[in-house]
Amino acid sequence: MKHSHLVGLIADTHDHRPAIQKAVALFNERGVKLVLHAGDFVAPFTAKDFGKLDSAFIGVFGNNDGERAGLRKAFGEIGEIYAGVQRFQYESRKFVLMHEPSCIEALVHSGDFDVILYGHTHEPEIREGETLVINPGEACGWVSGRRTVAILDLDGMKVENVEL
Repeated sequence: MKHSHLVGLIADTHDHRPAIQKAVALFNERGVKLVLHAGDFVAPFTAKDFGKLDSAFIGVFGNNDGERAGLRKAFGEIGEIYAGVQRFQYESRKFVLMHEPSCIEALVHSGDFDVILYGHTHEPEIREGETLVINPGEACGWVSGRRTVAILDLDGMKVENVEL
């Protein structure tokens, strides 16, 4: 069933093209309208796979994204990749998208945001509350051996962690 208020969440893809391809297929199959990438794409060639998304795309650079100009150019037709912490509004929800989990407690306690998405730790986290804190885990599986992404349903503010 296609749902109109789903957001695909992914982080730490680290050039793992088969995992990216599976994630893109999952997001397209579920009918997500926006995909958020919390950093560590690594190489610009990953745009070949993300280019197959049927949705809008927003990403932030991670600490392993050295070739930023190349990544921005490669993702030019797909979506924007920002440096640092990115704040934006989508479907009347306020988001913060970042790679490293800095100042998360302060952001949560500010009460200014509905969703905080981060990566970097390679560990999935879903912390429910007034502010939803999410790390979809590592899509690449290099560290933990588990390749995970998440899907956020904005209607019920519920998150599903999905193993690729």
